[in-house]
Amino acid sequence: MPAYRSPEDLSGQVVVITGSTSGIGLALATAVAARGGDVVLNGLGDAAEIEKTRAALEAEHGVRVRYHAANMLNGAEIADMVAYAEAELGRLDVLVNNAGIQHVEAIENFPIEKWDQIIAINLSSAFHAIRAAVPLMKAQGRGRIINIASAHGLVASPFKSAYVAAKHGVIGLTKTVALELARDNITCNAICPGFVHTPIVDKQIEDQARVNNMPREQVMQDIILAKQPSKEFITVEQLVGAFLYLASDAGAGTNGAALTVDGGWTAQ
Repeated sequence: MPAYRSPEDLSGQVVVITGSTSGIGLALATAVAARGGDVVLNGLGDAAEIEKTRAALEAEHGVRVRYHAANMLNGAEIADMVAYAEAELGRLDVLVNNAGIQHVEAIENFPIEKWDQIIAINLSSAFHAIRAAVPLMKAQGRGRIINIASAHGLVASPFKSAYVAAKHGVIGLTKTVALELARDNITCNAICPGFVHTPIVDKQIEDQARVNNMPREQVMQDIILAKQPSKEFITVEQLVGAFLYLASDAGAGTNGAALTVDGGWTAQ
């Protein structure tokens, strides 16, 4: 029987994280590297800055860090990213579907192209990555799939039709994959954060200020943090804790779950 692997030990593990050049994804990648895991980064940004981030993680933690520029709108590129992880790093232990975008608009004015883009990046990209990763994980006899959903995967808010639909879809996808793989030592779970102060939330604050004709500070207090009884943003450290639990043997019995890290939002 393999030795128990604690949440603080990711040595020898290979982790692919989509949307990991900034925000939550980069925080998760940093946590993996700090615990001895190898990482494939993915995401948008300036090429020189991405390389600087990649090299710094590799040098500081003594692990292998790679970057793949798969476009989350393109299923073939997503599959190639998964294949790249195995080709470069030898295996794939943990897949984190984190990439996401947002647009805030009344339903009657919601741009069709934005709907299509959000569904593709926030939902369909997870399908493509999971589809490509499962054969590798089955061959290894172990795997962890972690989808970064949202409190909006469980409840709704106005003006976010595409995002809420996509995140509800992620929860459904998570449950289905968990059931299919329950006998294969592969778990599939979702983390549902409340509002974390990241670039995507900054953009939401700007959009809500525009839609509601309100100052940013009022939006933060009256709209954003109004949802969270704690009245505080969720921290990336709190999300890292949930991620490490699900990625480790400690979380082996948790499967098909939507793990909330939302300051009490969805308890209401």
